[in-house]
Parts: sequence; structure tokens; C-alpha cells
Amino acid sequence: MSTKVLISGASIAGPALAHWLGRYGFDVTVVELAPALRDGGQDVDFRGRTHLAVLERMGVLEELRTLGTGGSPMTFVDPDGRQLLHLPAEFAGGDLEVPRGELAQLLHRHSSARAEYVFGDSITALEESPDGVRVAFRHGAPREFDLVIGADGLHSTVRRLAFGPEQRYVRHLGYHAATWQLPNDLGLPVGGIGLNVPGRLMSVGADHRDPSRAGAFCLFASPELHYDRHDPARQKELVRAAFAGLGWRVPQLLESLDAAPDLYFDSISRADVPAWSTGRIALIGDAACGATIGGMGTGTAVVAAYVLAGELARARGDHRAAFTRYEQLLRGYAQGCQKGGDRTGPFLAPRTATGLRFRNALLNRRWALEKMLELGKRVSSVELPDYERELSRGPRVAA
Repeated sequence: MSTKVLISGASIAGPALAHWLGRYGFDVTVVELAPALRDGGQDVDFRGRTHLAVLERMGVLEELRTLGTGGSPMTFVDPDGRQLLHLPAEFAGGDLEVPRGELAQLLHRHSSARAEYVFGDSITALEESPDGVRVAFRHGAPREFDLVIGADGLHSTVRRLAFGPEQRYVRHLGYHAATWQLPNDLGLPVGGIGLNVPGRLMSVGADHRDPSRAGAFCLFASPELHYDRHDPARQKELVRAAFAGLGWRVPQLLESLDAAPDLYFDSISRADVPAWSTGRIALIGDAACGATIGGMGTGTAVVAAYVLAGELARARGDHRAAFTRYEQLLRGYAQGCQKGGDRTGPFLAPRTATGLRFRNALLNRRWALEKMLELGKRVSSVELPDYERELSRGPRVAA
């Protein structure tokens, strides 16, 4: 009988892990709180040879290339609309940039034939025994699994239930960010153009697929704010308060919030969990070692899914050995990528006028841009085992 694995979360890490576990013969269930796959969100990117190698081994690289946006250039302006800084498409887009929603749908398609997906439900309790984990759900009947994996993001339910409260592991980095969709009534080009003042950035750009639509992104320095994460009306109030009194296109963008059905709002934070597993329960992606923005979380999640599934298959039933090896291989790599999230807020919205001038002066030099691009590729690279080649020498069905 194959190992029964429950994955919490159907964003990126969860379906990527389901793909690999299903391929190795595990019995996989994915539970997701949302009623369906979440569409929209910021474009996400892959950088360097490791990200691309894993996508190629998954068999999705060429399909993702057809979805590629080509990257999103970014222009920063002052309140009078004068250009302060222009970042080319490859700076933000890496080697391959794709819409987050389309990536999630592709990973779901490639995993759903070998995995059960349960939408509109969530885990409410975990009771571990020597032989498995009894899982209670908000709506469904309790079920037994051999292993449970938390792929449910920075605000992970699995981490809270199995490892302890969120405040032990998630640290606020001094900024909040929001994104939403709106009609492109301004005739904006693809890419982003944003107003930059000390501690605040408000940007907007046309959708790559539908030029009649646009996406807004804002970021602002702030102490940690306490609000209901399921109350978009309150979150819109916080955005309006943070950007009140600014000119340029800001008033029009704030007005568009009223009709925005898909606001994303969160603090820029990072998760640091001392151990990524406990007993039969493990964490992956942002739940284990994430950063809200700028920590190469998507690429790291795809790499982590490849390694965790490969180690579980290689261990042939010894989940403790698999979890240990998974963390040994990836902790240093994931933390190196995660450090980018620490710099996102200060980079996009320096808190002082002096900081803004310094950033603009530095990055208006081509050599500085190239240095940062090179660093990003180097940080995102790690040597990985070729699990399929190794496992082809023995039985592939999970123990």
C-alpha cells in the first residue's frame, strides 16, 4: 500500500509537491481553503540554472515559456511625473517570468491526474500517533494520513497547529504591500510606472494578456498593523490612509479600490522555523522559510518540492530520514534566497530622501544592475540530486 500524504495549500508549493509525489507512486490529497484555484496575483519569476533545471525535469519548462511575459520593466517617477529611475525587464523578470495564476493552473493540471484536490476546506486539528496523523477538517469528515505537509504559506495553519503560534516564527520587516486589478482607463503600457516618495511606492501597469486591464501595486513603511486578514474593506482603508495626500495618479488608483474584488494585502514579513519537521509533519515553501516579496519564494518552493518528494521516495518509508535530508540539503539555500525579502521594502521605498537619491544614482549605472542580476542567479543556484535516475535503479512505488 502506498504512503498517504496530505498537503495543505494549492498555490505553488503544494501542486508542485503533489506532481512529484504522484509521479513516485504516493497517494496524495491536497486540501485548499479557497473554493477554487486562486487567479491573479503578481507575476512571478525563475532565475538561474537550478530553477530552470527543476522545471525541465518536471516537464513544464517549455509550456511555461509560452506563458512567459518577457519581464516587466519598472519606471520610478517623482510627484511631477519626472523619471527618477528605469529598471529593464530582465531585472524584475529573471530568466522566466509568468503570471502567478497561470503557473498555479499549470501545476494543478500536471498533478491532478495523480492527486485528489479538495477545495473549500481546511485543517482544524492534527493528532499524531506512531502509525499516522488523524486530521480533522472544517467541513469534511476526519481522515487518517501517513504524512502531512504544510504548503500553506507564510500564515500556515499546519505550522500553527503542529509547531506553535505564528508570532514565534514570523517577523515583520517594516513594510506592508497591496496589489489589485483595475480597468486600464489611463492607457498604460505593459510594465510598471510608480510614484516614489520616502517610505512609499504606488505603481501601476497594463496587464500582459489583456491591455484593457491594469494591475496596481503599492508598498509603504509602517509598524506592524493588526487587522482581520479576511476583511478587505478594512485593508482598503489602511491603503487609503497610507497614501492620502499624494498627487500624480494616486487619487485615481485609490478610487479604483472601491470596485477591486481581488485585493491582496499583507505585511512584508519572513518566516524562520528552527526545524522544518516534527514527527510525521513537515513544512515546505513560505511556511518553512519564506518572505512575502523578493525572497525568490516561487523558485525556492518549486525546488523544495522536488527535493522533498525525491527524498521521501529515496527513503522508502523512512520519513524521518527523508525530512532530515530534505532540510540538510535546502536550509542554507532557502535562507540565502530569503534574504532578498529583507531588502525589498528598503529597495522599493527607501525611508528617506537621501536613501532614494542614493538608490537612484546607483542603479542608473548599468554595471550596478548587472552585478545585482548576477548575484540573484548565483544565490538561486544549488546542486541537486537526480532522483529519477537514482530511483530508476530500483522500484519506484512509494513504500
